[in-house]
Amino acid sequence: MSKVQNIKGMRDHLPQAMLLRQHILAVVTRVAERFGFEPLQTPVLEYAEVLEGKLGDEEKLIYRFEDQGGRRLALRYDQTVPLARVVAQYSGTLTLPWRRYAYGPSYRGERPARGRYREFYQFDADIIGSSSPLADAEIVALLSEALAELGFPGFTTLLNHRQVLGGIARVSGLDEQAAGGVYRAIDKFDKIGAAGVREELLRLGVSPAAADQILLLVQIEGEPAAVLAELAGRLAGDARATAALENLRAILVGLAAMGVPAERYRVAPRLARGLAYYTGMVFESITPHWPEGSLLGGGRYDELIGQFAGRPIPTVGLAFGIDRLHDVMEELGLGPRASSPATAYVTIFGAELAGASLSLARELRAAGVNTLVSLDPGAGLGKQLKEADRKGVHYALVLGPDELARGEVVLKDLRNGEQRSVPREAVLAAMGAEG
Repeated sequence: MSKVQNIKGMRDHLPQAMLLRQHILAVVTRVAERFGFEPLQTPVLEYAEVLEGKLGDEEKLIYRFEDQGGRRLALRYDQTVPLARVVAQYSGTLTLPWRRYAYGPSYRGERPARGRYREFYQFDADIIGSSSPLADAEIVALLSEALAELGFPGFTTLLNHRQVLGGIARVSGLDEQAAGGVYRAIDKFDKIGAAGVREELLRLGVSPAAADQILLLVQIEGEPAAVLAELAGRLAGDARATAALENLRAILVGLAAMGVPAERYRVAPRLARGLAYYTGMVFESITPHWPEGSLLGGGRYDELIGQFAGRPIPTVGLAFGIDRLHDVMEELGLGPRASSPATAYVTIFGAELAGASLSLARELRAAGVNTLVSLDPGAGLGKQLKEADRKGVHYALVLGPDELARGEVVLKDLRNGEQRSVPREAVLAAMGAEG
């Protein structure tokens, strides 16, 4: 190699970045478990045929290869298709409905861009085996609580239904085959705008009149009830769209009953979601503070798992993109400020007092305080305090011969520079009071 570097689109995460990522994972895991979701882990490799034929146009992004035995394998594209395999493979041991969450890396051979990477980490939460609109509402309530606990300001979850989009295409005079192209064109609305979508539709062979009708309907905005009422009038002749609107109404009732604030969601007829396996409600969460796209998304996919299980198994879920959440939180200054997981740094006054300092460090760790200790008894106290400060540690503790004789410890707050001597037995209380 002429230059030592990582693969483009795959990132190294240094300690400060990892602290933020671990914070995100801890929050979303805590919220998922609060809703009763259970953990699942699947391999990062699948047989290629497990992934093939499930992703529509996105299938070209799958990383495929053959191993030494000639087996066709693929890197995990997302957490959803492996979930479908698991449900089919372990159908005799799973109790439905099943709420599961999973976390890990996935891989896509796409052009890297801000917020889009070839290796990325996702946290998925899904409800398998329920067609109830309460399941859809619970997924949206979960994401709302998680984003709120992460501190995201002003986020909104956009809701739509695949059959609303299908109805818009049908009442505009298009057949089922053409509707798929409409999904893909509308999915680009926020990137290329109404004019760009119109050009895309015309390139697909949609007539100018039909394109104008589609754009008129997908741009309906307002309070959820008003949007649904207007769509109901315009799509009244389409039975599937009418049923979809009733489903969205039931989901909205569930969200209100679950206490999700009304300002955190709205109905957006233009929302399409690109993946081919969605069949019902789809959603994306956005914030005006991140113009690059959605924070996360998901929806209902009632047919995917049936492709493996041989029977219909309704499912709804979401995927938190940890990389995207990390990038947005870093830019907005959200999350923990610490640059080290350690709270305390115990100095060593001299080689002859190393045992006493190590004993103090052991006591702090036993009490649950993350503690660093100097590894160089010969280093001066000033050098050790500089190391502690560079590490971002809150407290430095000094145990010299005078302190040892008096049964005290010098406690220095590295954030404000204040220091005082405290009795050895009161160190924990002093740190708690000041931290």
